[in-house]
Amino acid sequence: MTSTVSPTIAAYGAWPSTISAARVAAGATPLSSLMLGGSDGSDIFWLAGRAAEAGRNTLLRYHGATTEELTPAPFNVRSRVHEYGGGAYAVDGEMVYFSHFKDNCVYRMAAGEAPIAVTQAGKQRFADFVVDRARNRLIGVRELHGDDGHAQPTNTLCAIDIATGAETVLAEGADFYSSPRLSPDGRALAWLSWDHPRMPWQGTTLWLAGVNADGTLAAPVRIAGGEEESICQPEWSPDNLLHFVSDRSGWWNLYRLCADRQRIEGLCPMEAEFASPHWTFGNSMYGFRSASEIICTYIDKGVSRLARLLPGSGKLEAIANPYEEIRELRVGPGYIAMLAGGPTIPMELARIDFTEEGVEILAQSIEELPDEANLSIPASISYPSAGGRTSHAFYYPPRNRDVRAPAGSKPPVIVISHGGPTGMTVNTLNLKTQYWTSRGFGVLDVNYGGSTGFGRAYRDLLKGQWGIVDVEDCVAGAQALVERGLADGDRLIIRGGSAGGLTTLCALTFHDVFKAGASYYGVSDLKGLDQDSHKFESHYNEYLIAPKAQADAIYQQRSPINHTDKLSRPMIFFQGLDDKVVPPQQSEMMVDALKKRGIPVEYVPLEGEGHGFRKAENIIRTLEAELNFYQNIFGLNNA
Repeated sequence: MTSTVSPTIAAYGAWPSTISAARVAAGATPLSSLMLGGSDGSDIFWLAGRAAEAGRNTLLRYHGATTEELTPAPFNVRSRVHEYGGGAYAVDGEMVYFSHFKDNCVYRMAAGEAPIAVTQAGKQRFADFVVDRARNRLIGVRELHGDDGHAQPTNTLCAIDIATGAETVLAEGADFYSSPRLSPDGRALAWLSWDHPRMPWQGTTLWLAGVNADGTLAAPVRIAGGEEESICQPEWSPDNLLHFVSDRSGWWNLYRLCADRQRIEGLCPMEAEFASPHWTFGNSMYGFRSASEIICTYIDKGVSRLARLLPGSGKLEAIANPYEEIRELRVGPGYIAMLAGGPTIPMELARIDFTEEGVEILAQSIEELPDEANLSIPASISYPSAGGRTSHAFYYPPRNRDVRAPAGSKPPVIVISHGGPTGMTVNTLNLKTQYWTSRGFGVLDVNYGGSTGFGRAYRDLLKGQWGIVDVEDCVAGAQALVERGLADGDRLIIRGGSAGGLTTLCALTFHDVFKAGASYYGVSDLKGLDQDSHKFESHYNEYLIAPKAQADAIYQQRSPINHTDKLSRPMIFFQGLDDKVVPPQQSEMMVDALKKRGIPVEYVPLEGEGHGFRKAENIIRTLEAELNFYQNIFGLNNA
C-alpha cells in the first residue's frame, strides 16, 4: 500500500519507528534442529525458542496439516555438549528421544504421552543421537564432567540402552567426537573425531567400524581427514554407501566412499561450500531422495543455493526457491523440508513438494512482519582491504517510508563484526537489523577474512591474525562507505558479540575510524580467555593467535585490556552473568578501566543469561539501552 502522508523530516538515527525492541523480542522465535519422522516419514519436527519463557526450547511437530507442541514447560530440549550444544533430540517413527537442559538427562516420549527419563541425573551430557533400533539403544556423544568442575570433561561415543539407561562406551581416546551415523543395514557405524589443538573446521578424521553382534565395534578404519582436512556431515545413502563433505580441495565439497571401500570419489567439484563449521551438532545440508539422487544446499559467495545432484554423472540442477540462506534441510518421501530465509523473508520452516510448484510455509520465526516498504534490503558488496585482500559484507541502507532525513545529511553507520570468529553473516531478514535501519542508521554486516562461505583460503586468513585481519576488514568497510558517500565519517559505530566483541574492542583501541561501540560479551583479555575457556575452545587461540609457547607476547600486544590508554571512544557493554564461554570479568575489567580514565561507558549485566541472550525482557533491555547510548553520544535525542 502506498502512503499518501508526506514523510516526516528527522535526523538520521532519530527516526520514529514501529519496529520496537518489544516487537523484536516478541517476534523473533529461533527455529532450529530440523528432523523428519512419523510412521511414513511425513512428519516434520523442529525446535522453537521461546523468549517469553526464558529462552526455553520446545519441540514441535507438523503432522497431518496441523502443528502441535510435544514438550510443554518445563521441558527444555537443549544440550550443552561443547557448551554450544545442538543435536539435542532424535526421532524414530513415533518415538522421540531428547536431552532436557535442566538435568542433562535423556528422555523418551511417545506421541501424546508424558516424557520418561531414560538416563539418570549425573555429570554426563549427551548430544547427536542416532537410534539403533535393532539393539534398542541410542548412540551419541557423551561428555562426562568431573566432580570438581575444573578438570576438562571426557568425550566419548556412547551407547544408551533404552530400556535400562545403561551407558556403554563405544569409542574413546580422542578429545572430541561427533556425527555417529549408523548404516541403513545396521552393520556399520561412521563418526568424526578430532584432537586439540584443532577445531573441527581445521582438521577432523572420518572413521568407519563394523558393528558386532553384541553391539561392540570392530577395529575402526580411517576413511578420510586428518590434521589439515576438515570432514563434515557423514551420511549413508539408502544403498549403504558412506557420503561426506571434505575441504581437501580448498572448498567443502561432497564425496563418497565407493562400494569396495577402497576409493573415495568426488561428486561435484566446485568453488562452493556444501557445509558449515561445526559449532553445533546436527547440521544437515544434504540428504537423499534416492540412492541415485542427492538434494543439497551449498553456499556460493555467501548466498545459499538449492540443487539436485546426480552422483553418477556429477550433474547439478538448480531447484527454484525464494531463499538466499538455507540453514538446514532434510529430504522426506516426496518432499524437502528446510529452515531458510532471505532479505525480505525471516527464517522459516518451508516444505517443497517434488510434484508441485511453490513453497508451503509451516512456521515462521517472525509472525507479524513489518510493512515491506519499511524494510532495508541489503546489497552484497565487496571492497579492498589491507594487504591487497578483498573483503565482503552486506550493506543495509536506512529505510523508513514515513521519514526522510534533511537534504545533504549522511547517516551514522553501525558496522557489525560477527561472532565465531569462524562463522559467517547472512542476509536473512532480522528484526534486530531492521530496528536500526528503520531509525535512520545504516548497517554494514561484515564477512571479514576468516569467515566461512568463501572457501578454506579465505577462512584461513585469520590464522594467527585474529584481532588484525578481522579488524582491518571492518575498518576498511566503514571507510569504503564513507568514500561512497553512504556514511557520516564522524558517526561510525562498531558492535559485536563474543569473538566479534574482540574485533569491536580492537577496532576502537588500535584504530581511529569508529567513534563509539558496543560489546556483547566480548573478549578483551586473550590470556584470560585461555585460562577461563571451556574444553571445546581451550586451544582455539593456538590457531587464531599462536601456539601457547609463543603466545604471551602476542596476547600482550593484541588484548585491549592491556591498552586501555589508547581507548578513548565511548562504549557500552552487555554481559550475561552465567556466561561460561566469555566470563563476566572480561567485560568488567574493561568497564573499570574506562571508568578510571573518565571515558563515557555503560555496563549492563544480566542475571540468568549465558553466552547469548534468550529472555525477552533482556532482548528489549539491551536494544533500548544501546539505542539510547548512541543517541546520547551523538546528540540525536535533540536532533
